[in-house]
Amino acid sequence: MPSGALNEFECTVDGANTHQSHFQRSSIGDVCWKLQQDSRPESPVRCSVTGNDSNNSSDPSTEPVLKSDDGDKLHGNVKGTKDELAKIREGFDAWLAAFRKSRPHRDVIWRVGERANYVNTPHVIAMCGLPARGKTYIAKKLSRYLNWIGINTKVFNLGEYRRMATPLKSHHFFKQENVEAMSVRAQCALDALEDVCKWLEAGGEVGVFDATNTTFERRQLIREIIVDKMGYKLFFVESVCDDPAIIESNIRQVKITSPDYANMDKEAAVEDFLQRIDHYHDQYQTLDEVEEDCLSFMKVFNTGEKVLVHKHEGHIQSRIVYYLMNIHITPRTIYLTRHGESANNLRGHIGGDSDLSPRGRQYAAELGRFIENQKIPHLRVWTSWMKRTIQTARNIDAPQERWRALNELDAGICEELTYEEILQKYPEDFKARDTDKFHYRYPRGESYEDLVARLEPVIMELERQENVIVVGHQAVLRCLLAYFLDKSADELPYIHVPLHTVIKLTPVAYGCKVEMIPIGIEAVDTHRPKPQVPGHLEEKFRRPNVIQSADSIAQRSSD
Repeated sequence: MPSGALNEFECTVDGANTHQSHFQRSSIGDVCWKLQQDSRPESPVRCSVTGNDSNNSSDPSTEPVLKSDDGDKLHGNVKGTKDELAKIREGFDAWLAAFRKSRPHRDVIWRVGERANYVNTPHVIAMCGLPARGKTYIAKKLSRYLNWIGINTKVFNLGEYRRMATPLKSHHFFKQENVEAMSVRAQCALDALEDVCKWLEAGGEVGVFDATNTTFERRQLIREIIVDKMGYKLFFVESVCDDPAIIESNIRQVKITSPDYANMDKEAAVEDFLQRIDHYHDQYQTLDEVEEDCLSFMKVFNTGEKVLVHKHEGHIQSRIVYYLMNIHITPRTIYLTRHGESANNLRGHIGGDSDLSPRGRQYAAELGRFIENQKIPHLRVWTSWMKRTIQTARNIDAPQERWRALNELDAGICEELTYEEILQKYPEDFKARDTDKFHYRYPRGESYEDLVARLEPVIMELERQENVIVVGHQAVLRCLLAYFLDKSADELPYIHVPLHTVIKLTPVAYGCKVEMIPIGIEAVDTHRPKPQVPGHLEEKFRRPNVIQSADSIAQRSSD
């Protein structure tokens, strides 16, 4: 995530200026990031779409008519696929020759921080499989994970390119004998591959090419472009699914809600999509260890039920394999909550291992009742080894596990000091942390960057579990939320995680639904927003205000 911490900027990625793509700029390693103008030449096979878009939902005769730039119709025949692959190959060669004239070398990003995941050779992860098999789900989830651990990753979804090129009228667009549509699809594939390479040349590390890539010939072409011509590493991930329930669920929950089927009856959309799958079935060739022995790939069966790995190579591909072996789509809910208010929270001290305050103990009791009323099946409780989390979870009737990895960020020499004391004793450190909170490491302590690395086993185990409640600490829960909500390294240290609140995460198609549930027990506010001026301490964290707040709370408790 660290370099999923991304600042976005737009640049034109289509010679005809028909669409724009967000290139992403790493927030942790951009000392010499270079923004250069798009140098893509007009591809020899670039086409324009004409014709009436309305009231032609199912008649193949109303599919788009394509014209070349000089106005003549393009002609082809049923052998189509190889012709279109040749066009992609020729178009890419023309683009690459022009691109190399303006940018002969790949840009280098000098990293800030000590991430161990720097990628010397760019990688392309090419998805593979029939429609509605969970390719985009895997692609987006994989991208979120790689960005979270500090590998700058971006997904290039071919369906989005196709939607920008022409509106979809019906499944007839995907027939192999539809020569005009095949030309559109070939051009979209060319655009996407060019954009993947351009982004990697500009300093990206992993590009995910999210497309069906269902034939030997298409995959061989991708290898020729990515490995032979660009010198990148290539890894295919095929999603194989023969479970009708999973396929139908994916179609109904994701596919028919896409822009392709806007304003169409749901049942008609399902039927049309099933026919689209049939068109792909006609040419589908699964990844084969004999026929494609030169390829590195992984096959995921029924979204994690079984995996097959062939010739994976290097650190990045090993991480990808390990991660994808742990994901599943079983419906579940993850609950996150900070420990109840502690004595150190009241005094304004950071870190330490103090007991709960009276209000913290009230929250622990209410939390137990709240979880009991939810009637959550197969619930497991995870806490750190610190007293305040264990005390907070004591009233939850479910199996409990203690994780040292869930302990709060180690503040080193600043443990159990107030922010004001840190400012007085270590003013340079205080300012340095405000300047770059994600990478700043407390002397003899940790940084948020260190904490993300420490929490990776927790994320892997969370992906394997069903229902879990994590009773943790502010910095720890920020890191976990950043993973599930795809937050950047700049955003991560400032995610608001209030005391006495349950955060309910429900995984959905391509992300997470979030609910904040206040339990109703008052608590101090320990959140410090990103300061506008590094080194400036807000009044609420200065000593007279902290003492007054603690005294008034103690008075109310005694009353």
